[in-house]
Amino acid sequence: MRPFAAIGVSLALAFTGCAANEGTDAGSDNASASSLSGTITGTGASSMKVAQENWVSAFQQANTGVTINYSPEGSGAGREAFIGGGTDFAGSDRAFKDEENVAGKFGNCTADSIAYDLPLYISPIAVIFNVEGVDKLQLDAATTAGIFKGDIKKWNDPKIAKLNPDAKLPNANITAVHRSDDSGTTENFTDYLNKVAPSVWDKKADGEWQYKGGEAAKGTSGVVAAVQNGVNTIGYADASQAGSLKVAEIGEGGKYSGPTEEAAAKVVENSPQVEGRHEHDLALKLDRKAEGYPIVLVSYVMLCQDYKDDKKAELVKAYATYMASEEGQKKAQETAGAAPLSAALSEKVKASIDSVK
Repeated sequence: MRPFAAIGVSLALAFTGCAANEGTDAGSDNASASSLSGTITGTGASSMKVAQENWVSAFQQANTGVTINYSPEGSGAGREAFIGGGTDFAGSDRAFKDEENVAGKFGNCTADSIAYDLPLYISPIAVIFNVEGVDKLQLDAATTAGIFKGDIKKWNDPKIAKLNPDAKLPNANITAVHRSDDSGTTENFTDYLNKVAPSVWDKKADGEWQYKGGEAAKGTSGVVAAVQNGVNTIGYADASQAGSLKVAEIGEGGKYSGPTEEAAAKVVENSPQVEGRHEHDLALKLDRKAEGYPIVLVSYVMLCQDYKDDKKAELVKAYATYMASEEGQKKAQETAGAAPLSAALSEKVKASIDSVK
């Protein structure tokens, strides 16, 4: 299995990739043939910030008349903005729930339109740490849950020591960092803890942090910075943004592994679609007990089934088609360590995009 290659975390709240129009990459060969023009805006998951940055850059090189703005303000903010009509598409690390995805609710969609949840970014969530004298850390679900819940307070706690007999764990307080905003990464992380260690993490998955204590930081960048700049810290973030931080190995029964693209892809392959949805709404029910690295997120791009503005629909469909394409998925894999869509899932996503009006 190819290890996940973490990359740097220079995070801006928004980007347009306009400088990319000056490039001469392969995408620019098609620029003169593109008749697309206009601006579309998206808001949402900070987990796919790196992928979105590179998707925007490549798409604008090939379509010089188009400007795309994506603000990685968090999954909850993205869903709210899309519902309110403030954005043309959204990014979220969880799909809309059944009660949220009803016709007439979305500002830029027609009155009889629902939203489509399209899985376009698959990535592991890394448990990042910065502990004095510790280079390798192994954790199971119950111990991870105890740390983030606040039940395990010291790094040399017997529960951690038992899993790491060769580590020189300090007699130091643990600072566990979580997201302060409504976060799809948090919802995926807590879903794993609740499904695998329910006796410890006794609250259901939620995008908002459910326990008192710990240190809160806004966005993926905030969590990474707090862990990086703190002492004896631990947090969670999309693996693409772990940077130089150390990453824990996660597992059960003495089998531990770090985050990899292959493991993330395997979890998604073993996960069924949510029952009862529209045929083109591709929300997934992730299997948290799949073999290999278990903490995975799927980030969805949310589109109108039917847009009020046909011009916006044309631009959103073109951009979504690029994100879902073999080239787009390869770009996300190379730059953000994402796992490409399987052939079967890719065909479903493309059919959903094609059906958008």
